[in-house]
Amino acid sequence: MKIGNTQLRLLCATIVLTLSSTLTGAQAYPNKTMRIIVPIGTGGAQDFVARLVAQSLEVAVGQQIIVDNRPGAGGIIGTSLASKALPDGYTLVLVAASFAAQPSLYAKLPYDPVKDFAPITQLGGQAYLLLVHPSVPAKGIREFIALAKADRGKLSYGSTGNGELSNLAMELLKTLGDFDAVHVPYKGSAAAIGLLAREVDAFFPAITSGMPHVKSGKARLLAVTTLKRATQLPDTPTIAESGFPGYEVNGWYGLLAPVGTPKEIIAKLNLEFAKILELSSVKDAQLNSGRSLVPGGNSPEDFAANIKVEIIRWEKVIKRAGIKLE
Repeated sequence: MKIGNTQLRLLCATIVLTLSSTLTGAQAYPNKTMRIIVPIGTGGAQDFVARLVAQSLEVAVGQQIIVDNRPGAGGIIGTSLASKALPDGYTLVLVAASFAAQPSLYAKLPYDPVKDFAPITQLGGQAYLLLVHPSVPAKGIREFIALAKADRGKLSYGSTGNGELSNLAMELLKTLGDFDAVHVPYKGSAAAIGLLAREVDAFFPAITSGMPHVKSGKARLLAVTTLKRATQLPDTPTIAESGFPGYEVNGWYGLLAPVGTPKEIIAKLNLEFAKILELSSVKDAQLNSGRSLVPGGNSPEDFAANIKVEIIRWEKVIKRAGIKLE
C-alpha cells in the first residue's frame, strides 16, 4: 500500500504532535498533587525518611506531596498498591532493605521487585550493630565466633522477627563464619529487652536503637555491619574489616515508581532528590535524628543494580537458613 503525499504529511504531523505533547507533559511535570506510599505505619525510620524528603520536594516542585502510610503483610500491601498505580510519576513508593529479601521469603508476591518498578534513587540508610550482653566474654567478632564454635548450639541471638534484617544479618555472618547460634525471634523492640535481660546473648539492632544501650553499658558493641565505618562510630571496626570481606548489611531506603514511568520523569525526580539530600536542613534533620542517609543519593541505574545484588545476596542466605514466611 502506497502512502500519498497528503497522507504522509498527516502522518508526520501526528508524530510531531505526539512528540510535542510528550515533551510538554514531561516539562510541565508535576502539575498536580503527588503521593509517596510508605508500606509501614507511622513513626518508624522509613516513615521519617519519607516525610523528610516529601517536605523538601513540595518546596522544590511547588506541589503538595502526600505521605500515604499503607502498612500490612510486612510491607507487601502498600508496595503492591504502588506497583498497580498509573506510571505517570504521581505515585511513588519508599521501600526499605527488606524489599530485596521478599522474593526469597515469600512463595508468592503480588509483584516482581525488578520487573514491576522503575528505581529512582537510594535515599540512604543506616548501619546495624552487633551487640552482645556484657556477660558474654567476647570483645570482637573473631572472639564471638570462636565462642560460638566452642559452645556449639548454645549461643543465642534475638531478632525483631523472622526474615527481618536483624535476623538476616546474623544468618549472613553464620554463613561466612561457619558457626551456629540459636535464633529467638521477638516482635519489634522486644528483642532489645531480651538482650538486656540476658534472654539472648546477641542482637543486631539498627544504630539508632542500639547505641543508647551501648552508652548505658547494658550492651557491648562488637562491630558495625556497613562496608565502611559508621560516621558516628569511627573507632568501631566493620565486620568486613574484621576478617569477613564482603560482609555488608545496610538498612537502606529508596524510592521507586511503577514500571513504565517515562524516563524523563524518573530523571527529573532523581535530580530533585539529589538536590534535596544536599540541603543543610535535611542533613541537620538526619544528624539530629541519629540517622545517616547516603549523601547525594545515586542514579536510577546504580540503584537498580544494587537491588539486584541485594536480591541475590539474601536469596543465598535465606535458602541456607530455611526461612519462609506466609
